[in-house]
Amino acid sequence: MKVVLNENVKGLGKKLDIVNVSEGYARNFLFPKKLATPADNKSVSEATTKKSAIQFKKDTDRENAQELKAKIEEIIVDFKVKTADNGKLFGSVTSKEISDELKKTSGIDVDKKKITLDDAIKTTGVYTAKVKLYEGVIANLKVRVSNI
Repeated sequence: MKVVLNENVKGLGKKLDIVNVSEGYARNFLFPKKLATPADNKSVSEATTKKSAIQFKKDTDRENAQELKAKIEEIIVDFKVKTADNGKLFGSVTSKEISDELKKTSGIDVDKKKITLDDAIKTTGVYTAKVKLYEGVIANLKVRVSNI
């Protein structure tokens, strides 16, 4: 019996998939828990329409992320901080500070949790921070730290 899944079912498929299951499994488990509906013409066409809409949204989000990545990779975020004589900072530059400065200088709002640093920024110099924009789209943001 073919059914359209309303939810993700472990070991069977993901939401909106059309799968073959035994009649007993469908009648006794999937239908009572509203995990699936019978695969008639109406439900199949609705499922394919919803799937294509979801895919279209993912594609447009990925394209927007690619455009944002190109903008971010052109930007250099500057920090002027107090340092000791040997170039070490009093404290460090954090991902929150990078996020705030990026928003202030270029108007691009990125959550601090999406910015990752290889090491803590505790000395002057130029660093690269990775900004996760979308699944599989990661931008490299240059961060320049200099003395006041």
